[in-house]
Amino acid sequence: MSETANRIFIHDMRVTTRIGIYSWEAHIPQTIRLDLEIGAPSAEPFTSGRFEDALDYAAVVARLRAYAARHEHPLLERFAEGIAEIVRGEFRAPWVRVRVAKLGALPGVKEIGVEIVR
Repeated sequence: MSETANRIFIHDMRVTTRIGIYSWEAHIPQTIRLDLEIGAPSAEPFTSGRFEDALDYAAVVARLRAYAARHEHPLLERFAEGIAEIVRGEFRAPWVRVRVAKLGALPGVKEIGVEIVR
């Protein structure tokens, strides 16, 4: 990832999912916050101005919502890896930074989570 790379970001995306290692967590939907920085697959839309050349942000958000609704990973780490795999594989991003946070999962803690770069 280059400091001069073109980036697309999706911040403060909320998804509902079932995730966690405790048995009670498998039955209670939780809100997870996602923050992504995505390496632009191409510099073309920055010069062409054409939607056809750009990453479809709405398609990324819809795909990640679908993933969150159906995944079977108990750990945030594996959940984050799955998101990175989708963004890089299906949307051809050269790199992605994924931050996943459980909100209010522990008493006195606003959020807890993981961040990965792939």
